[in-house]
Amino acid sequence: MDHSDMASGAGVISVSAVVLTRPDGAVVTVRKTGTERYMLPGGKWEAGESPVACAVREVDEELGVTIAPDGLTFLGRFETATANEPGFSLISEVFAAEVDGDQRPRAEIEEVRWVTMGEMAHIATLPEHSCAPWAPLLVRVARDCLE
Repeated sequence: MDHSDMASGAGVISVSAVVLTRPDGAVVTVRKTGTERYMLPGGKWEAGESPVACAVREVDEELGVTIAPDGLTFLGRFETATANEPGFSLISEVFAAEVDGDQRPRAEIEEVRWVTMGEMAHIATLPEHSCAPWAPLLVRVARDCLE
């Protein structure tokens, strides 16, 4: 299914994001170079790219993780504020996958931070409008999908 037509909406950024969980339940978050917020790995859809294809591409580019499209589980579509683009809203197709826990930052990623299940439970209680150093989407996914 191709949702790239949504990317043309004014003030809307459309992305795919992935909840990558290691065997102990911790979730990987990433911080892009020049930013302060930790978020789920992922990124903007390229023209004609499906959300699944975007998720596969972005996780490989950012963390060197190869995931087959059928290795992703769809968690839902979320609309939140952006983490780093004031005045825009974010529409995210969010997927889940399991990894071995040995991911390293690549491309524009400056830092990888694993968040334990206990920390995710705390993040789920934060207000999305005031959740630094976390991204609003991370708060929403923690609250809606990981409890």
